[in-house]
Amino acid sequence: MLAAMPDSAPSPLSAGGVSPRSGGDACPGTLRLHRADDGALARVRIPGGVLSADRADALLAVADRFGDGELHLTSRGNVQLRGLDARCGGELAGLLTAAGLLPSAAHERARNIVASPLAGLDGSPALGPWLTGLDGLVCGSAAAASLSGRFLFALDDGRGDVDALGADVTLIAEGPDALLRIGAEDTVFRVPAADAPRAALLAAEAFLRAAADSGAWRMKDLPDDVRAELVRAIGSTAGEPVHRPRPRTAKAPAPGLVTGPHGNAAAATATTTTTVTALCVDVPLGQLTPTQWRLLTGTARRYGNELRLTPWRGIVVPGPFDDGGAAEALRTLAAAGLITAPESPWTGVGACIGHPGCAKSLSDVRAEAGAAVGPVGRLPVYWSGCERRCGHPHGEWIDVVVTPEGHRISHVRGDRRDPPATVRNDPAALAATVAAARA
Repeated sequence: MLAAMPDSAPSPLSAGGVSPRSGGDACPGTLRLHRADDGALARVRIPGGVLSADRADALLAVADRFGDGELHLTSRGNVQLRGLDARCGGELAGLLTAAGLLPSAAHERARNIVASPLAGLDGSPALGPWLTGLDGLVCGSAAAASLSGRFLFALDDGRGDVDALGADVTLIAEGPDALLRIGAEDTVFRVPAADAPRAALLAAEAFLRAAADSGAWRMKDLPDDVRAELVRAIGSTAGEPVHRPRPRTAKAPAPGLVTGPHGNAAAATATTTTTVTALCVDVPLGQLTPTQWRLLTGTARRYGNELRLTPWRGIVVPGPFDDGGAAEALRTLAAAGLITAPESPWTGVGACIGHPGCAKSLSDVRAEAGAAVGPVGRLPVYWSGCERRCGHPHGEWIDVVVTPEGHRISHVRGDRRDPPATVRNDPAALAATVAAARA
């Protein structure tokens, strides 16, 4: 049993006050550790999933010093450190601050920003100015410190990948402009690209004012009439309204070599003469060993000096790569156990931490997911040890949930769910049912 966790030391670079919601929002961060059965847990926000090689090294160092040594990727492109000593909070915060990973203690749980991981690498627009601009504006806004750890910004390069993730405020690149989406609304508003980060922040601040009476944490939690009035108010100050329904399915970049323009990560082969602009790998169940992390960091340092963590628990390593270097790097990463091709049986397989790491889990779902791995399925599958479904995907997917009656398997299509099938105490039947559902 963990001892009571002391308050962590605040960042010396903090701008702003303590979030007034800090008493009610239990979403973990780096200054508020979460208790789990395998020790304390810290969630380090990585806006846009973008890490320099040096900051990646710093994350591994703190995981090794205070935790289980491994790095766990989340469905928002962040990193979780597990197995932490409950008393490490102040020292952990100090090391992350020194590495530039904690620019504001008041805003550390509000820096939830996902971005298209291939932006600028395959002919699509680069999103770097939006990302740095929005993160800076969030950290500089006293009001934004009140955003919950669940509130999400998304920056989409126009391909619709992160637009489909159900963010609260989304910016979509379209020519010289940006489209601003509020929640899941089909109507978006056109704003000049240079003004996009500020438009996103103002929309989030408007949400906070609208949520003051309802206590909503996210756009979808607002009462319908309040949300409608909020969208009208934002629209009255934004640009031209455009009808653009949110994509139903979030498509992850396929593991492999990335080329341009608008290439697919699986389009290039080891013998291609096309310039490879990046490598894309997926991480089995999002859990990286120190050896795997060092290989990725070393590859980044030799080429683009950057890692991009994806919301699908993968990693993109931007280049450009020299002749033969990309194929060799991919072979090395594959030998280390990472997913480097779409035909891997692990492609699209996800799971929560399960037992024994989580006391609420009814089984070791990671072991069960591994035992059930088979032919590559058309749909992703996510295994959850309880009804909370922590970290589940969005869009269309196969939902496997452990219940007291057995494993319940259902096909999810956005907000709709097909009638489930339940498999009880039969691993072979469970694997066959999941495989059939994915096909």
